[in-house]
Amino acid sequence: MYDESAAHAIAEHVLKRSPADQTEVVLWAESSQLTRFANNTIHQHVAEEDAQITVRAVFGQRVGVASGNQLDSATLDEVVDRAATIARVQPENPAFESLPAPEIWERTDAYRESTATCTPQRRAEAVAAITDAAAAAGLQAAGAFGTAAVTLAVANSLGTWTYHPFTVADLHAVAMDDGASGYATTAGIDVDALDAGTVAAEAVDRAVRSRHPRAIEPGEYEVLLEPPAVAELLDYTAYAGLSGLSVLEERSFLNELRGQRALDPKLSIWDDSHDRSGIPIPFDFEGVPKRRVLFVDRGTLREPVYDSVTGRRAGVRSTGHALPAPNTYGPLPMHLVIGAGDHTRDEMIADIERGLWITRFWYVNIVHPLSVTLTGTTRDGTFLIENGEVVGPVENLRFTQSVLDAFKDVPMIGRERQLIRGWFGGAVVPPLRLARFTFSGGSAEGGT
Repeated sequence: MYDESAAHAIAEHVLKRSPADQTEVVLWAESSQLTRFANNTIHQHVAEEDAQITVRAVFGQRVGVASGNQLDSATLDEVVDRAATIARVQPENPAFESLPAPEIWERTDAYRESTATCTPQRRAEAVAAITDAAAAAGLQAAGAFGTAAVTLAVANSLGTWTYHPFTVADLHAVAMDDGASGYATTAGIDVDALDAGTVAAEAVDRAVRSRHPRAIEPGEYEVLLEPPAVAELLDYTAYAGLSGLSVLEERSFLNELRGQRALDPKLSIWDDSHDRSGIPIPFDFEGVPKRRVLFVDRGTLREPVYDSVTGRRAGVRSTGHALPAPNTYGPLPMHLVIGAGDHTRDEMIADIERGLWITRFWYVNIVHPLSVTLTGTTRDGTFLIENGEVVGPVENLRFTQSVLDAFKDVPMIGRERQLIRGWFGGAVVPPLRLARFTFSGGSAEGGT
């Protein structure tokens, strides 16, 4: 953890040392701890302190990036020199014009001392709540409980300075035996707000319910997706088509569907870095303030996210969604949100004539990015619903389904939303009831 004055001093050292026409410096410092458990036993506590400095040097339209994880003066100088050397031998990048000019950004409180100072004993007590509940049900529990305190600071030679400390706590668990498994998770900025007892109860309940599953025929079913399953679909949708780079390269569904009501009118999806139920980060890795971006407005597809390079190419402002340089992904959303609905899980189940209740997906891959067609398997709690009643567990199934098609008919949206940690940040999502979801076969690799 670096306070603002210490982070600023590091950035100033780099900027003064750099010979480049323009220079950017990004500091990411993290103090993290992780408690892992399996077979109802903690088998590892790990702790890591790391800080990485990344320097982007610009000579005209030649750009070089270098990084290091020691912050003494000699190492900082070496990283600056390496970035400058790399930039001088690069070909000119016609898409690059300049580093971003400074903008006013809004500070966001996302740091909790309880998380930053969380001890192995505190995490072990939470794990014990899960393993004790699993053992009492004749199950084995496995999972991890991590806590971290992070400093992110960005500065450039045009006058940009941004600084943001934040914390993250993430607990997930699977309860299992030879023929069943159940999954549950919780996350947030405040470790004291996480309820290990709820995680234990949900994972154990799903595992007990999952015993003695029966096989069912593949085909098209109504589904009730729990937040982990919803977040998985949303992450892949963002990756496939919500980046300004994918739009510019004409490999996004937005190229054809922007401005059209292509999804259910009850569905709204956006990115909001200030949402208090997520992990707030008020600026991106270029120091540009993050703007709220509306992707789906009551079923109508709207805009992607941009960084400074893709924004200039598209003739629009950066939305503040740059990833660390260099990267091949372009900008990506990190604070995804689906608007809440009005229904409880019981109401959603009661309205299904014949369908599946799905906890999460596993081993997901993209089949066709333009339609966001994915394939993967169900895992850790899949149940058959008939005439509004959960009648029992079923063996895991492989799905092959376009997310865009699945989101065209969403009869019900849950009122309670949950933060699910993802690839680049997290998603705050409710359960969704989808009218149609296609399962193409059984699953041997999807877990119990």
